Amino acid sequence: MTLFIRRLGNALRPILMTSPEKILALARQVLAIEADAIHALSARLDHNFTCAVELCLICKGRIIVSGMGKSGHIAGKIASTLASTGTPSFFVHPGEASHGDLGMITPQDVVIALSNSGESPELVAIVPLIKRLGAKLITMTGNPQSTMAREADLHLDASVTQEACPLGLAPTASTTATLALGDALAVALLDARGFGKEDFARSHPGGALGRRLLVHVQDVMHQGEALPKVHADASLSEALLEMTKKGLGMTAVVDANDHILGLFTDGDLRRHLDSPLDIRATPIREVMTTQPLTILPNRLAAEAVQFMEQRKINGLLAADESGRLVGAFNMHDLLRAGVV
Repeated sequence: MTLFIRRLGNALRPILMTSPEKILALARQVLAIEADAIHALSARLDHNFTCAVELCLICKGRIIVSGMGKSGHIAGKIASTLASTGTPSFFVHPGEASHGDLGMITPQDVVIALSNSGESPELVAIVPLIKRLGAKLITMTGNPQSTMAREADLHLDASVTQEACPLGLAPTASTTATLALGDALAVALLDARGFGKEDFARSHPGGALGRRLLVHVQDVMHQGEALPKVHADASLSEALLEMTKKGLGMTAVVDANDHILGLFTDGDLRRHLDSPLDIRATPIREVMTTQPLTILPNRLAAEAVQFMEQRKINGLLAADESGRLVGAFNMHDLLRAGVV
């Protein structure tokens, strides 16, 4: 890969208008400018931000986010973040709003309008209509003296001292600051609503995160006839037959009421290979691991993964509150469930 990159660099050198060193210096300057913009924004947060959070919390409708051009792309991302963190929200294009999509907005909604200049014609044109409708208006602009800032119920100052673009033209630091401000609003609302991991998972059921947060031990464990178990008076050979039949690389050792007394695994067998054992005569209780680790069936499967990785074990028994065996599973089961 290093050789490929070196060859690629040599091939590009004739067409580059600047040196690699200058490219890296400019990239670092862009990151520094944008980081400074966010840092300054943090210091500027005031009572208006708190009021914006409260206004969104008491909203009976939806949070409508709108913006034009690059601000529109940022608005779409903010709407998506709000929706996935417990605040129903969607994006409305301001140009389309003037041609019928304003009907998506109701008096119960809160509109968040984004514009660096605060004078975007498409947004300014619909501000009176939003106000007449009765919806509340929050604006995020880079100009506290702008039309949109003056007409808003609440204004959030997202101004930056400079863009990261060397020409000072392309929206860079300004869009980064606005996006960060939107994230701050979404996270503040998430916390205020008490939105937790389970709520987040319900908004993301199709992804890996949803699987990690929605799948429980009881969803992956083997139960009933598929559950490997023998009684304490069983021989080692009977335990090995049970392990082979059930295919989990282990068997629980239980009493007459299925309370767990011990566990025997492939690892235990390997550790006893040097011992002069008679597998037909040796009772399983003499070679089992007593007081084995267990987990409750209603725990998240993701917790089981962490539990097993920390203790470097491949299988685990599930027990109820009284210590009665209810299930068993191994890392392969967790892999099949998409939790690992």
